[in-house]
Amino acid sequence: MTTLHWKLVIDATDPHAQAAFWGEALGYEVEDNSALIDRLLGLGAAPQEATVELRGRRAWRDLIAVRHPDDPYDEETGVGQGRRILFQRVPEAKTGKNRLHLDVHAEPGRRDEEVARLEGLGASVARHVKEPGGEWVIMTDPEGNEFCVH
Repeated sequence: MTTLHWKLVIDATDPHAQAAFWGEALGYEVEDNSALIDRLLGLGAAPQEATVELRGRRAWRDLIAVRHPDDPYDEETGVGQGRRILFQRVPEAKTGKNRLHLDVHAEPGRRDEEVARLEGLGASVARHVKEPGGEWVIMTDPEGNEFCVH
């Protein structure tokens, strides 16, 4: 059996703000899909209303992804072909605990600095955890999604 290509999809009320936060938090690049969007608009295959102007280029209104800067991507579409997180707009706000979350690993001895950096980007500390198996900080992103900093 071959391995499958995958991406993590996260629901968001503001996918562009989430992509900006997580791009900065992880050191990932926000994907530039403008060439694909322009081509689809030119062919009449996508409506103008499905797009927005973002940082001087066209983007999908309801979808945007971040990708690892070292991973390959399709130059014609801007779509990453490796480690990737896609944020999609949903009408409802987050209502409960995540069933899946990201763990972010700081450099050894630099967890507090990383937590402060993430707070500066818009994250909040939910609580500190100290157990026999380790110590970490549970944080929330700007839309309230939990993640851990180890």
